[in-house]
Amino acid sequence: MKTTVEQKEINKIVHADHHDPFNVLGIHHVHVNGEKGVSIRTFLPEAVEVSAIDTKNEHNIYPLSRIHPEGFFETFIKDREIFNYYFSVKYSDGSTLKFYDPYSFLPIISDLDRHLFNEGNHLRIYEKLGTHIMDLDGIKGVHFAVWAPNAKRVSVIGDFNKWDGRRHPMRILGNSGIWELFIPGLKEGDIYKYEIKTHHNHLLIKSDPYAFYSEARPKTASVVWDINKYKWNDSEWVENRDKTTPLDKPLSIYELHLGSWARKTEEGNRFLTYREIAHLLIDYVKDKGYTHIELLPVMEHPFDASWGYQVTGYFAPTSRFGTPEDFMYFVDYCHQNNIGVIVDWVPAHFPRDGHSLIQFDGTSLYEHEDPKKGAHPDWGTLIFNYGRHEVRNFLTSNVLFWCKKYHLDGLRVDAVASVLYLDYSKRHGEWIPNTYGGRENLEAIDFIKNMNEVIHAEFPGIMTIAEESTSWGGVSRPTYLGGLGFTFKWNMGWMHDILEFFSKDPIHRKYHHNNLTFAMLYAFHENFILVLSHDEVVHGKASLLSKMPGDFWQKFANLRLLLSYMYAQPGKKLLFMGGDIGQWHEWNHNQSLDWHLLQYEPHSKLQRFIKDLNQIYKAEPAMWEVDFEYTGFEWIDFHDWERSVVSFIRKGKDPDNHLVFVFNFTPTPRYNYKIGVPSHCFYKEVLNSDSDVYYGSNLGNKGGKWSDHVSWQGKPCSLKLTLPPLSALVLKPERQRPD
Repeated sequence: MKTTVEQKEINKIVHADHHDPFNVLGIHHVHVNGEKGVSIRTFLPEAVEVSAIDTKNEHNIYPLSRIHPEGFFETFIKDREIFNYYFSVKYSDGSTLKFYDPYSFLPIISDLDRHLFNEGNHLRIYEKLGTHIMDLDGIKGVHFAVWAPNAKRVSVIGDFNKWDGRRHPMRILGNSGIWELFIPGLKEGDIYKYEIKTHHNHLLIKSDPYAFYSEARPKTASVVWDINKYKWNDSEWVENRDKTTPLDKPLSIYELHLGSWARKTEEGNRFLTYREIAHLLIDYVKDKGYTHIELLPVMEHPFDASWGYQVTGYFAPTSRFGTPEDFMYFVDYCHQNNIGVIVDWVPAHFPRDGHSLIQFDGTSLYEHEDPKKGAHPDWGTLIFNYGRHEVRNFLTSNVLFWCKKYHLDGLRVDAVASVLYLDYSKRHGEWIPNTYGGRENLEAIDFIKNMNEVIHAEFPGIMTIAEESTSWGGVSRPTYLGGLGFTFKWNMGWMHDILEFFSKDPIHRKYHHNNLTFAMLYAFHENFILVLSHDEVVHGKASLLSKMPGDFWQKFANLRLLLSYMYAQPGKKLLFMGGDIGQWHEWNHNQSLDWHLLQYEPHSKLQRFIKDLNQIYKAEPAMWEVDFEYTGFEWIDFHDWERSVVSFIRKGKDPDNHLVFVFNFTPTPRYNYKIGVPSHCFYKEVLNSDSDVYYGSNLGNKGGKWSDHVSWQGKPCSLKLTLPPLSALVLKPERQRPD
C-alpha cells in the first residue's frame, strides 16, 4: 500500500523525533487519488499483524499494512468519516492484544488550565499535571501530563511499553510547554517515567514531578495511583480547626522522624509502616499530653541521611512506610484522637539526582541557570527559580495539595533564610544582587507572601511556620502589614542562647545571665514557637541530656529545668523526640530511639515530668492565652544574676488568672527567697521540678505558701520561698486569705 503521509514524517515517528505525533498517528481525513476517506496509522514495533476494529460494529475489521520495517502500519478506508476503533495486534511471539489507540483521543487539558498555569495561578494544577486514572467515553486508562517547554520530544515509558520511548510520544499543547497523552488500559500500580529528548538530542529519563506515589528507594520510577479513594473520618476535627486560630490556643508539638522514632529491630531493623506507627505514636503522644506532632519531611526522597530534606517527589508521601492511603490513615487517626499534624516542607532547594528536577528538559527549568543564583554551596543542592510563574505554581499548589488531599494542619517551611537572601552562605562575588543592588531575593519574597495569602484564604485554620534564623522583620505578620504572612516563626535565637547558657557549669552561669533574659527584648515582635529541635541534637552537638553539665543527678535536674523554662516563657512549644526520655546518644536516623532507657528510674521519671508539664500547660490559660502580647508577661525580678535566679508572671486574658514562675539555675538551695507577687492569697505549688516523683531531691514549699501583705519588687504582696537546687517552681493563686 502507498502511504498517505510523507516518508520523512514516518521516519520521525520511527526514530522518536516527532514533536507532534498526533499529526501522523491515529485517524485522519485524507484524499487518495481523488477518493475521500480516513487513514489509520500506528507505530507498533514487534507487531506482525495489525487490524483496526470499529467499536460500534465489530464486523468492520480493517487490516493495516506495514509501511516501514520498524513497525509503522497504515490503512486507508474509503468513504468513511472518523470513527471510534480499537486495535487487534498479533506479535512475533504469537500473542495477541486488543487495545484502544492512544492517538485517537482529543486533548484533555483546557486552554484555561494552560493559561492559569503559565501565569502561575492554577491552584489545583496537580489535578491536571501528573497522572490521573480516568474514563473517557467508557474507555478506562491513564492521562499523563508534564511540563517540559524546551524539550524536543517527550514520551511516556514503563513496563507496559518495554521502556521504549518510541512507542508513546506525547503531544505538546500549543506554547504552554505542557505535554500530554491518554493511554487506554493502564491502571493503578503501573510504573512509569518520562523520556525527554533535548534540543541537543540528548535523552533524559525523568520521574514525574507531580507523581502521587513512587517506587521505594533505590528505585526511582513514578507509580500511577488514585489518591481519591480513601474515606476520611475527621470532618469534625477539620471543621473545628478552620473555625479557630492557633494563636490563643495551647500548642505543644512533638517533633519526630518517622524512620527512627521506633523500628522493628527483631525484623531486620525495618521501618514501621504508617499504619503501625499511627497507633503506637498517637497512644504515646496523647498520654504525654502533646497537642500536635511535627514530622520531618515525608515527601519522597532517595537518600535516607537527608532525613527527607532533599525532596525528589513533592506530591508523593515516601513509599518507605506505605502507600498514600496508609499516610492518609495516619493523619486521619491523629485527628480522630485530637492530635494535629504538621509536616516539614522544603521549597528552598532540591537535590541534583538525575531522575528528578535538575535540568528537567535539558535546560535549567526549575532552577536558575547561573550557579550564582541557582546553587546552594553548603548543601550541594539547587535553588528554585521563584521568578518563573510555572515554578511558583508548582510550589504553591504543592502546599495546597498537602492540606487538601492529606488534611494537614500545618506546614513548617524549612530554611526560609536561605530563600530570603541572595547571599545566603555565599562569599563576595558568589552571588548576584537584586535589581536595586540589595541582597534580598525579591522574587522569593513575593512567592512566600503569595503562598501564605493563598493557603490562609483556602484553609483559615492551617498554620504556616517559618524556620527563619535571621532578624528579618515581620516574618509572622500579615502581608497587608508588610509581613511575610506566616502564622508562626521558630525562635532559633532563643534555642541558641538558652542551650549555650545550660551548657555552662552553674558556677559560671551568672556571667551569662543575659542569655536567659535577652529573648524577652524581642519576644513579641513575632509569633514565636520556642523550639528544642532536631537541629541541636545531631552532627556531634550531643543530645539534650548530654549537653547538661554536672554529675548524673544534676544532668537530669538541668534538663527538667530547661524544659520548664521553655514551657514557662511566652511562645508555643516544640520538643524533638528523645528529649523527653533523656536519650544519652544524639539522634541517629538509622536506628530507633533508646526506648529501653525507660526501664531506669531517672528516665521514666523524666518522662512523667514532661507528661505533667504538658498537662499543666494545657490546663492553665495563663501559659498560652496571651503568648504574643506584652500584657501576658511580667518580670518579677531578672536582676539577681549573682545567684542565677529569675522570676516572672504569666497572665491570661483575665488579668486575675496568673501564674508565678521562679527558677534557680544553680545547684545551691535558696531558703527564704523573697519575691513580689500581685495577690494576697495562698499560692499553690502546682509544679516543682525537684519533686522526688521526678527524680529530684524533694526540697520545696510543702505544697504552697501564703503571701504576706508586704509589698516587694513593685508588687503589693510577697512570698518567702524555698528554691530547690536546679529547679523550677510554678505557683498559682488559689484562695483569698480570710480577714
